[in-house]
Amino acid sequence: MPDTSSPRLGDRPLVPRPVHTEQGTSEGLTLTAATRVAADAESRGTLAWLQRELGASTGLPLPVRDGDGDGTLIRLSVDPDAGLAPEGYRLTVGAEEAVIVGHDPAGVFYGAQTLRQLLPAAAYRSAPLTGVEWTLPAVRVTDAPRFRWRGVMLDVARHFMPKREVLRFIDLLATHKLNVLHLHLTDDQGWRVEIRRYPRLTEVGSWRTESQVGAAEPPVFDGRPHGGFYTRDDIREIVAHAAARHVTVVPEVDVPGHSQAAIHAYPELGESGEVPVWTRWGISGDVLAVTDHVLEFYRNVFDELIELFPSTYVHVGGDECPKGQWKASESAQRRIREEGLGDEDGLQSWFIRRLDAHLTARGRRLVGWDEILEGGLADGATVMSWRGEEGGVAAARAGHDVVMTPTATSYLDYKQSEDPDEPVPVGTPLRTEDVYLAEPVPGGLTEEEGRRVLGAQVNVWTEHIDTPRKLDYMVFPRAAAFAEQVWSSGERDYAEFEPRLAHHLERLEAAGVEYRPLDGPRPWHTRPGVGGR
Repeated sequence: MPDTSSPRLGDRPLVPRPVHTEQGTSEGLTLTAATRVAADAESRGTLAWLQRELGASTGLPLPVRDGDGDGTLIRLSVDPDAGLAPEGYRLTVGAEEAVIVGHDPAGVFYGAQTLRQLLPAAAYRSAPLTGVEWTLPAVRVTDAPRFRWRGVMLDVARHFMPKREVLRFIDLLATHKLNVLHLHLTDDQGWRVEIRRYPRLTEVGSWRTESQVGAAEPPVFDGRPHGGFYTRDDIREIVAHAAARHVTVVPEVDVPGHSQAAIHAYPELGESGEVPVWTRWGISGDVLAVTDHVLEFYRNVFDELIELFPSTYVHVGGDECPKGQWKASESAQRRIREEGLGDEDGLQSWFIRRLDAHLTARGRRLVGWDEILEGGLADGATVMSWRGEEGGVAAARAGHDVVMTPTATSYLDYKQSEDPDEPVPVGTPLRTEDVYLAEPVPGGLTEEEGRRVLGAQVNVWTEHIDTPRKLDYMVFPRAAAFAEQVWSSGERDYAEFEPRLAHHLERLEAAGVEYRPLDGPRPWHTRPGVGGR
């Protein structure tokens, strides 16, 4: 995000950091009621976004210029021959016009985001303030991302987030030039997406009788039912809203572990018969059976997901699957013998491979947590490395694509400091600085292996995040640091970044984001008496 405290932007990089910035020599461009906008056919979506967002915050009409016209101009266009990288753009601001040229429509959109960032922070409000001069400094910015996967995982299974909050979250990702929203839609504690063929998944699997509060042992419960799910039309709206902002929504249905809500709805899916939707956090011992019926059930589920989500990637989970029930299951042991799988790890691999073949036949690619490496991995599968970097290294060396998301630097549910007032302090401290300085490509990979790293992702697990206010507190400003980490190349210096971040927080405040202050939590952020771990 550009630092607008001084027009001498050539002295400082933007956030995300631009490849090249030059200070202009003119006075810059002031937006007025006479300012017009223009765009080619491929840029009209961004033009509509710019009119809507800047029109609301500035109160300016920003009409489309008809012919040559008079007044200043903001001009948008796509030019794949402009010497820009994919998703890259060039923004030039002079005294009479601001011109954004993108390699592709996404590049134009990111250029428009930078243009907004060059304006005063009030450009992020939804209604105009009096006395604000909407002046863009004279600059020339050439910019492009380092990685093509710049993602955030949002867990809506543990605590459901209403559709309006998901739409707002997408807007915030787009503001930071992040381009993947990984939706964790199912888990032991709830099933969140409508499946027409299996209505009980949402009729009874989408809510639980109560929720564990905090992470202390023995567990404490709130006694309040919790639930919710997205209809098919909700999903269509979420996907379309994201696509208009060049964000891809990757759905996750977690199998064969983390499936207790599904087993509650259809007990024949599990090894132990009837079970409740789980009210605790952690790892349930209830897992899916590995029968032909279960495989057919999930093939049908994924077919409906494919109808709703155009993403190339479909996430199948594959993490934290206890093997105890399979060890004691006659049907699971028979499957191991018949298929020559060797052990329960091989059985999980066999299950995931069946789903991979199904998705591949439909033109999609399977992605899963790094446990899918255990027992062997299907050729086209992509690995999300969360248990440190080891899974990503192993996958890249085996010729698989990788998304890096190690817990120590990527889990935004982890506490943000050792301050005892941090709400529900779980995990090891993960400061904004730690996120900013993390390197997505593990050391020791060859150049060719390093190209297997598609990018990186931060994960927002919501066991202890039960409201949008708490979501804001845990995600920001760490997501802003992550945005620069995955966008920029070269060395990073947190001391240089922090003043720019402080200025960026003014934008988040104007947008109504209830971020964690850099100097620590406020009294209303705390959760006295709720234990962490």
